Amino acid sequence: MAMKNLKATARAKSGKGAARELRRQGMIPAVIYGGGEAPQSISIDYNTAQKLIFAGHFLTTMFEIDVDGTKVRGLPRDYQMDPVKDFPIHIDFLRLKPGQKIKVEVPVHVLNQDACPGIKNGGTVNIVLHSIELNVPADDIPSSVDVDLTGVGLNHSIHISAIKLPQGCTPVDKDDFTVVTIVPPSGKDEEPAPAAAAAPAAPAKK
Repeated sequence: MAMKNLKATARAKSGKGAARELRRQGMIPAVIYGGGEAPQSISIDYNTAQKLIFAGHFLTTMFEIDVDGTKVRGLPRDYQMDPVKDFPIHIDFLRLKPGQKIKVEVPVHVLNQDACPGIKNGGTVNIVLHSIELNVPADDIPSSVDVDLTGVGLNHSIHISAIKLPQGCTPVDKDDFTVVTIVPPSGKDEEPAPAAAAAPAAPAKK
């Protein structure tokens, strides 16, 4: 997973009043927690945070947070939006330490559709799960779970046990769940409806 840089400033004050004052100054309050250390309150530039959140994949992006010159690796765990105006008002970061294992949602990517017999025969890809929750190394978070469709036919389901996961990663759910299926064209396997029986001819009148 690629790492992005983020500038932050340590903040001493907490509470709703201090948070409102920060927002008036064009900043967003945030906190970095976990990793066996005390939570650290920080503030982030509003425009920067808004762009990162609305760009997508914010909760699966790892950041190197520069807090007044001290760099901390963190993963966004949650963010709060204003219920009326829909702009970010607070962000939580999980502090990442080398060797630490964390749970994270990793997006599913489908590969080699051009080598999938099921698609060539008119089938379509049905992505049952667009992301999978994995236990992953904090210092090597994968950017995707890749599902290879080479040689996959119609009506075939690909389960998590058939997918090669990145090294050191294991699914949180221990069941052998379905990730992708190849769905046949509509009506492909349907039996033709039987023809309606002809009505008996009415007897001739004498």
